Amino acid sequence: MTPFLFQTTPNLLFEAGSVRKLPDLVATLGAKRVLLVTDRGVRGAGLTRGAEAALGAAGLACDVFEDVVADPPSRVVEAAAALARARGADLVLGIGGGSALDTAKLVAYLARTDARLDDLYGVGLADGARLPLILVPTTAGTGSEVTPIAIVTTPSAEKRGVVAPVLLPDWAVLDPDLTLGLPAPVTAATGIDAMVHAIEAYTSRLRKNPVSDGLARQALGLLASYIRTACADGADREARAGMLLGAALAGMAFANAPVAAVHALAYPIGALFHVPHGLSNALVLTGVLRFNLPAAEGLYAELAPILDPAARDLPAGRAAERFVAALEAICRDCAVPASLTAVGIGVGDLGRLADDAMRQTRLLVNNPRPLTREDARAIYAAALSGPPPAAGTEDNAPS
Repeated sequence: MTPFLFQTTPNLLFEAGSVRKLPDLVATLGAKRVLLVTDRGVRGAGLTRGAEAALGAAGLACDVFEDVVADPPSRVVEAAAALARARGADLVLGIGGGSALDTAKLVAYLARTDARLDDLYGVGLADGARLPLILVPTTAGTGSEVTPIAIVTTPSAEKRGVVAPVLLPDWAVLDPDLTLGLPAPVTAATGIDAMVHAIEAYTSRLRKNPVSDGLARQALGLLASYIRTACADGADREARAGMLLGAALAGMAFANAPVAAVHALAYPIGALFHVPHGLSNALVLTGVLRFNLPAAEGLYAELAPILDPAARDLPAGRAAERFVAALEAICRDCAVPASLTAVGIGVGDLGRLADDAMRQTRLLVNNPRPLTREDARAIYAAALSGPPPAAGTEDNAPS
């Protein structure tokens, strides 16, 4: 068998109401002063209230940095790290979506070292110690709580990644109650993001491994089973729990079998037009999958029955097409915007998007099929009007 290395968060707690246990986890890490990293929306919605109350009741000091924004700029990360140093934090607690968790990872590292953020972009360049770190997601999407990756927006509006094992937290706390009532558009976008993580991990050209494969399949099954229900009924606890666990499993998968062209093409959409990351992925998802079909048909066919049981006995080509169609159906059913024009992107923007996508070399090398600038521009161009109308049911007939 091909050798591989698999790394993930060492401790994961999955339990409704588990934020009440945060003081015990902080104590096991020997900390007494916590810096809570979050954003104003999450805190304003009361999602940090339970954690703050529990820490206060346990006599633990808790300072709050709540200025995280989507696609966090480097200046926000640096400001949070400066606060951690100024207040003498000895543990960082991230609560929120992927932006808050990514920021918390980097704060835990920067507050303990003399490193400059600009020197960390890339793979394995953050190699010093960090403060103890606990991450608590409030969306079921990024899987950031189990990945060694943090994404930052540079002053030039480019998304750059810091990738290093030291960014894996000591604890990931999955509390489904924190995702109850999440608005349907956010549920859909973050859920699609998690599904993309599973799909791209399973088809990654580099570092594909059997552990990630198993996690990706399990994640895709959970996410596909629950995403429609979670969007339709934000209070459904079973659906919320399934989505949260699915996102974490997908995160474990792609942290070890990296994502590829869907993310490479999504990043410029988010950085240049401030489109949420999950929605950016959804807008280019099926275009990239169709581009990859000549190289990934067999792998898509293996995943197809997870989304569409009728694809189980079809030839690989038809099963792969059903796989793409099933993802389009999920996006439609969850009311995900279907075109780039719906988010304010026009023909005149395609060249810059393609140029920026080609800078994502860290991701493009993992794609099952080599992708050129012309290919990227063509995928963006097709996404201007969205996917074609839903296919008929002719494939239901025996082959």
